[in-house]
Amino acid sequence: MSSVAVRRFTVAVLAAALAAAAAACGPNRSPASPTPQPAPVPIMGPSILNAGQLVAWFNGRQPRPSGDYAATVPVATLAQYFIEEGAAEGVAGDVAFAQSIHETGWFRFGGVVPPSANNFAGIGATDTDPKPAVFPDARTGARAQIQHLRAYADAGAYACAVPPLRNPCVDPRFSLVVPKGKATTWNQMGNGNWATDPAYATAILTLYAEAKTFNGVR
Repeated sequence: MSSVAVRRFTVAVLAAALAAAAAACGPNRSPASPTPQPAPVPIMGPSILNAGQLVAWFNGRQPRPSGDYAATVPVATLAQYFIEEGAAEGVAGDVAFAQSIHETGWFRFGGVVPPSANNFAGIGATDTDPKPAVFPDARTGARAQIQHLRAYADAGAYACAVPPLRNPCVDPRFSLVVPKGKATTWNQMGNGNWATDPAYATAILTLYAEAKTFNGVR
């Protein structure tokens, strides 16, 4: 075989070997991009929406929830309580209001917590042996919810007392949150933090995003 033929034969063999190696490795794919995670929404911090904006969304969103509104005070009063109580403890009261909507079915209730309990977040309504807390009025119910949120989000909330709280302790389950500050964002809620439902945080943050969009807030 001539030297030219040898070179041609060698090139052909190398090309075939490279083609076989490429086929064995499969198509050249770029690594999959990681799934984007939602931005964390802190539990502690100022409200973005005010009471009037929360009420406008509550009354104007479509489709309307079925059933009759059953809270012990008008929704405007309740929204104001959440904003005021949240501001007192440094908790975002507007997101807490969205949490209450999720927990109570738009304040239609219908579960183990009756409207008369003024319990807007299922405090004490555990999956096993539920014993929902009962509060004397709507403001106290909102205050207990805000204090319970602070227990989850603030490592400095070492006791349900004044101080570190700004208002008298009304949360009957404050001491059960251990350690304090174990969930600083709403994204961490669910999966045993406040609720067992793994979709709990998503449900609340979806409502909150809807309220902001309704009011033209980004």
